[in-house]
Amino acid sequence: MKQHLHEALWAGLGFLLALSAPALAADKPGEVLQLFNGKDLTNFYTYLGPPAQGEKPLGKNHDPDKVFTVKDGQLRISGQAFGGLVTQKEYGNYHLIVEYAWGQDTWPPRKDRARNSGILLHCTGAEGEVEDYWMKSIECQVLEGATGDLLLVGGKTKPSLTVTAVPQVVGEGNNLHKEYFYKPGAPPVPFITGRINWSGKDLHWKDVKGFRGQEDAEVPVGEWNRLECICDGPQITILLNGKTVNAGTQCSLTRGKIMIESEGAEIFLRRIELQLLKK
Repeated sequence: MKQHLHEALWAGLGFLLALSAPALAADKPGEVLQLFNGKDLTNFYTYLGPPAQGEKPLGKNHDPDKVFTVKDGQLRISGQAFGGLVTQKEYGNYHLIVEYAWGQDTWPPRKDRARNSGILLHCTGAEGEVEDYWMKSIECQVLEGATGDLLLVGGKTKPSLTVTAVPQVVGEGNNLHKEYFYKPGAPPVPFITGRINWSGKDLHWKDVKGFRGQEDAEVPVGEWNRLECICDGPQITILLNGKTVNAGTQCSLTRGKIMIESEGAEIFLRRIELQLLKK
């Protein structure tokens, strides 16, 4: 009987403590969230896909090669394995500020190709749903010569986005073809697949390591870039080092997780800040 009485008393005390404990505060409009605290991967989890063709994905929080490490206030993503760093929570209506610098290391199959990463916005669905590595999302490309391109990332169902864009002939020789480039004031074009190039992307862009275009907004390798993704309802605006390089509206995705890619190139980040927009 005494044991039952003690159990009841403890249960009652736990109930009272639960009532008196402060509730976890929800994110508030206007709040500034330092997603990267400079110390560890709090606020994120890792996801890595198959280390080789035909193998199973490494999955969540399994990083045997230490692709994601933090040292001296900087986050290093080695790029050795494909996947990404994913926010624990979903967000909508925000101004994301990322400061990044390219490292020197690159890995097969992109050993000699342009340094590559990306920020997936409004990630929904399961990790690895797209090509075993990515989530359904809108990607802000981070790629030498192509940072600021917008890509519609999807599997069976794809997101949609409308961009004021114009078609231009790109490529060389027998590989001439048309691609769309963001241009303010141009007719709005609805997209349900593909890539929308940033406004100043070189028409002769090549997927080679160290590529530089004449109008590139990105600073040289090893220096710090400031990339901003403003997600305001169905609108997405991308700024690189203070220059608006791409923008879209009528986006079918307006909320989701944020994923920072590991995709064959070493990249360092010192700031991942989320400013929640006032609505």
